[in-house]
Amino acid sequence: MTKKIQTAVMGVSGYAGMELARLLLRHPQLKGAAPLFLGRTEAAQPLTQLHPHLMDNNGSHAIMVEPFSWDLIKDRGVDVLFLATPHEQSREWAPSALEHGIRVVDLSGAWRLVHAENRAVYQFPDEGSDVAVKTQTKAVYGMPELHRDEIKDAELVANPGCYATSIILALKPLVARGWVDAERGIVSDSKSGVSGAGKAPTAKTHFMYAADNLSAYGVFGHRHTGELLEQLDLKSEQITFTPHLLPIPRGILSTIYFWFQEKRTSEEVEACFREFYKNSPLVRVFPAGHLPQIQYSVRTNFCDIGFQLAADGRRCVIVSCLDNLLKGAAGQAVQNLNVMYGWNEAEGLI
Repeated sequence: MTKKIQTAVMGVSGYAGMELARLLLRHPQLKGAAPLFLGRTEAAQPLTQLHPHLMDNNGSHAIMVEPFSWDLIKDRGVDVLFLATPHEQSREWAPSALEHGIRVVDLSGAWRLVHAENRAVYQFPDEGSDVAVKTQTKAVYGMPELHRDEIKDAELVANPGCYATSIILALKPLVARGWVDAERGIVSDSKSGVSGAGKAPTAKTHFMYAADNLSAYGVFGHRHTGELLEQLDLKSEQITFTPHLLPIPRGILSTIYFWFQEKRTSEEVEACFREFYKNSPLVRVFPAGHLPQIQYSVRTNFCDIGFQLAADGRRCVIVSCLDNLLKGAAGQAVQNLNVMYGWNEAEGLI
């Protein structure tokens, strides 16, 4: 009989943690091995007290969020620990989990970046330490569409950023073919709903600021930029990424502008996308000239990609949409879990 995989989630109180709990509780492969939910609390509390919408008639009221403890994790025989935590906590807990022989899927930015110059934006206090260097060598960038083979055996999967997912998936097939004229510059104008900023309220995410407004932020300094450079093999001067805050709860739309090296046809471009993603069930490629919208992908685990080619065959616009809490966070984390254990990649997600 196949061994049941025991999962645990630290950081279940946040938006991504909430979605992760919902997906794991309903995952077909995890029946009979309910996830262990952990928090930084002094006493256990019902999960449905934190997230009432997870209530059902099958005993959900009895599911507790337990105080975080390595002893508890060991006693429950946890195989995989999901860290839906700030990067500071993930920097501390991921190495400890690995020492306990537990595989990790980290939803923060703690271990996504290979190069120190890209990690500098986080100002990690342990940068360059023996533990950090050792842990980083074990980390695999958790985008299954690009790194399935490495994810299968990974001890530490670094879940990608939400903006980065929308942009990398949109550009990678064309960049990998060598079709994109990066020297002419790539521009990604990306917009996200307010939940992308996390659950902790700030002056710029409360209703009176965000409603009836659209604002740019993180210009030339957003933390996801390093992921674009590393995963697309670009130089910083070759891509301009500007995020914006949309007055909606969730969803991302990235509009990406670039030039081709040579004249292309719509048929060639569409065929390139379809070939690249033919084995990727969570990427939906739209027909040429049909562009995705946030409403099509929100509350799903899909990344939708569409494009429009100019009459000259050289200029192209790609539109990429996803739900920042699902394909951009919790959904992708569960997709990585599926790959790690050889299950159907889309199991529990469609």
